[in-house]
Amino acid sequence: MSKAISQVPMAVNEPVNSYAPGSHEVKSLISTYKTMWKESIEIPMIIGGKAIKTAEEVKLYSPQDHQHSVGFYHKGDMSHVEQAIESALKAKEQWNKLGWEHRAAIFLKAADLVAGPYRDRLNAATMIGQSKNVHQAEIDAACEFIDFLRFNVEFMTEMYSEQPISDNGIWNRSEYRPLEGFCFAVTPFNFTAISGNLPSCMAMLGNVVVWKPSDKQIYSAHVIMEIFREAGLPDGVINMIFTDGKETAEKVLAHPDFAGLHFTGSTAVFQGMWKMIGNNIHTYKTYPRIVGETGGKDFIMVHPSANAQAVATAMVRGAFEYQGQKCSAASRAYIPQSLWNEVKDIVGQQLKSIKIGSPEDPSNFVNAVIDKNSFEKCKGYIERAEKSDVAEVVFGGTCDDSKGWFVHPTVILTSNPQYESMVEEIFGPILTVFVYEDSEWTNTLKIVDQTSPYSLTGSIFAQDRYAVSEAYNALENAAGNFYINDKPTGAVVGQQPFGGARASGTNDKAGSKMNLMRWVSVRSVKETFVSPKDYRYPFLG
Repeated sequence: MSKAISQVPMAVNEPVNSYAPGSHEVKSLISTYKTMWKESIEIPMIIGGKAIKTAEEVKLYSPQDHQHSVGFYHKGDMSHVEQAIESALKAKEQWNKLGWEHRAAIFLKAADLVAGPYRDRLNAATMIGQSKNVHQAEIDAACEFIDFLRFNVEFMTEMYSEQPISDNGIWNRSEYRPLEGFCFAVTPFNFTAISGNLPSCMAMLGNVVVWKPSDKQIYSAHVIMEIFREAGLPDGVINMIFTDGKETAEKVLAHPDFAGLHFTGSTAVFQGMWKMIGNNIHTYKTYPRIVGETGGKDFIMVHPSANAQAVATAMVRGAFEYQGQKCSAASRAYIPQSLWNEVKDIVGQQLKSIKIGSPEDPSNFVNAVIDKNSFEKCKGYIERAEKSDVAEVVFGGTCDDSKGWFVHPTVILTSNPQYESMVEEIFGPILTVFVYEDSEWTNTLKIVDQTSPYSLTGSIFAQDRYAVSEAYNALENAAGNFYINDKPTGAVVGQQPFGGARASGTNDKAGSKMNLMRWVSVRSVKETFVSPKDYRYPFLG
């Protein structure tokens, strides 16, 4: 029981290290990378605080060198899913009773561990396992994860402090209880910060969690669990399993104590899980919370008044940072005829200077896509564009899998705004451009809004404020995160809460108090100081 109304340290966004050539931080990180690259790591599941090893050992390969194994992980089966659920439920009572300030302290310590002694290790694991360059690893695995941990603590205390008014003789209170049961976190390969945030934000509020990370992100997930353990997270609060996705979902979502799903991944998988929950709704003790951030087909919409240099830079950064493997990555652009030639020239000049290769060389801007399936998918879109009557590859198009899964930044130009790469999510370094007549600005806004089932991110470029206002209104439902004169990526915790609607998810805004509200069940408490002693009201006389 707390004997103080504690104030947590004010959250501020973690400064991003520049990793400039020759700097201490880049030397330290690359040294750590090289050391970890040579190691052969063994990664167990963590259930009830114990390292769980199995007979099925699965090798881990790096995307930038698919012949190089960095170790292996122990794959589990459905018995391990059951153990994880049991361990979570066993830990629940004691974890629930722990004062909120003690929970806060654990995750604030985790943030400081990431910021300090684990920074290089977590960034290097992300570089090796997910093929991120030094900058992309820094803004993700270090800075965004730290921001999630610190800001979520601040958001939690703000939420707890929001209380109802009281009338004469009574005291009204709101209690923000954890959900009744256990929660399930399913996380993607592309952001280490998301992988750490989804289970930790639920646990921070007193919930217990079964966490299934992507099998392409297991290395950095392993480091995250090391950090949580060193920060003092009790056994069983977060249980990390490496099991078959479909079977795991069926097992978890059929359990009577299932209370919440926190998901980031594909739209199809999320919809399938939602359907499972609906089919099992009669078995649950309480209606589960469902939060998901899924796919995107994110746009850059350009007005004739826009600055061509700014547009070109947004296209290159927005489409090709982290090989386009961000849910928010720009994958379709609409350029007015009057600007296209200038924009194309600038894009071409910038792409000529981009280096492609392993993250071990910090000067490489583009690295490998995550695996063979992604490589083949990207290659297919490029090959079909090269053969199409309505599309052409104007930049890039090279695919090289001789050592790693490398797809060069590719720009496709199409005369058909409904061409496949304008409509379908690719999740790779491919940007498709449709050039419209300047006079068709308003009609093109309708095309942008209606082309995709998704609604995650999008940006508009214009110097004409009337045009900005028109696009702002016309594209109101086309993006959950909307950017004006900027690329559609790079949301910062506490500054741009992230999430989209339509087929892009439930728009519960990670990096904000809105998301945390989904993981509590509010109890309203009314205490009367002097209770009535007679049933009669004054109107009875």
